[in-house]
Amino acid sequence: MPKLPSPPKILTPVRRPGENGNGNGNGTATLTPGEATVEAGLTVVDWIDERTSLSGGVRWMLFRKVPRGINWAYTLGSATMFAFLNQAVTGVFLAMFYRPDAYGGAYESIRYITDDAFLGQLVRAMHKWGASVMIILIFLHMGRVFFFGAYKYPRELTWIIGVVLLILTLMMGFTGYLLPFDQRSYWASVVGVNINSGGPLIGPYLSDFLRGGPEFGATTLSRFYAIHMLLIPGLIAALIGAHLYLITKLGISAPPWIKAEEEPELRESRV
Repeated sequence: MPKLPSPPKILTPVRRPGENGNGNGNGTATLTPGEATVEAGLTVVDWIDERTSLSGGVRWMLFRKVPRGINWAYTLGSATMFAFLNQAVTGVFLAMFYRPDAYGGAYESIRYITDDAFLGQLVRAMHKWGASVMIILIFLHMGRVFFFGAYKYPRELTWIIGVVLLILTLMMGFTGYLLPFDQRSYWASVVGVNINSGGPLIGPYLSDFLRGGPEFGATTLSRFYAIHMLLIPGLIAALIGAHLYLITKLGISAPPWIKAEEEPELRESRV
């Protein structure tokens, strides 16, 4: 006989002892509006968790052991991730107005965002300076990991993914620099692509791929826009997920001075 599914859990309202449903003191009292809102929220969470079983994964990611001695330097990775989220959100709003048109449309759309769109100058500034902040943060984060020796066994794969994320971040900044398509961004991108062409083996092919032809033009701008908006952010998001998984699975490496203090104690205990 097949096993029947268990009935869903039904949450009953919590009542105070000594009060009934009408609040006359003979039983239990109904919830206040605030308590009823909290109870409804819990019911929704239970309903979702019963169908997805996400609570176990959330607990696995959020509740883990943290070594003693960590400081603010350990928040550089989270700061870099939030900088990426800032780039993603502001980039979506900019894409609503931007036109990848090499014949004046791109420049005019940027001018419209800066001068006429509601809060356009603010959003563009957040995106522009956020790119520089993200690059600075990821360099600081990787410097901390390197000097603290957190790239060693068993975290080598975590370090490799971080290096790939650094390269993708630089590529995202490079491809985004061309999008205003003014004189400065145009010639700076020409120089950058020509530098790539001098690379060994794949250098010339990479330059041809970025240009989309023998010279810069409409195809180049469309290609940079697609790479900047779709390809690189998708890769970064996927690699951030893998990076966070490995960090959660392997744990956070203790600071080197903590390890130095613990090593003599370990030797004494073995003796």
